[in-house]
Amino acid sequence: MRKDIIEIRWHGRGGQGAITAAKIVANAAFVAGYKGVVMAPTFGTERRGAPVFTSLKISKAKIYDLSPITTPDMVVVLDHTLLEEVNVVAGLKENGLVVLNGPRPLAAYPFPGMRVAVSDVTKHAVEAGLPAGIVNSGIIGAFAKATGLVDIDILVQAIEKEFVGKKPEKNAKAARIAFDNTDIGG
Repeated sequence: MRKDIIEIRWHGRGGQGAITAAKIVANAAFVAGYKGVVMAPTFGTERRGAPVFTSLKISKAKIYDLSPITTPDMVVVLDHTLLEEVNVVAGLKENGLVVLNGPRPLAAYPFPGMRVAVSDVTKHAVEAGLPAGIVNSGIIGAFAKATGLVDIDILVQAIEKEFVGKKPEKNAKAARIAFDNTDIGG
């Protein structure tokens, strides 16, 4: 496994936009100078509300390894209730990062040996004027704050491009609010 490849697994529920969020980050990462970007959406018997996941690899160099991610560097969780159903941290590397949409304080989400970032993306999306449950653009803001991999301005541009005709300004605002309201632990 190359150490210069950053592996990110995204967990959500069918209909929440985990795949769209990963795609937006992939596009923004490329614009930001990452020449290796590989997204591998997972499709199957997913249905609205069922747990789903997708994978994203980014690197400053080209990526030739298209294999599934088994030991991610970080996981992004669009719905805190998944913690009760899915082992979202399965295979997460030691000192890996968990970026979580959750309503409780950082201390309420203990992940021993891992770094955690929490933002109430659901609340922030509503503050931005989006319907309840639209969390994919907001989680991108939390991801930006927690990782520093891609500048929030580049991500916001990618969000606005993705959501042309679908409230791009509100989706961008959700990302910025989440960015400003993400708590990061050690």
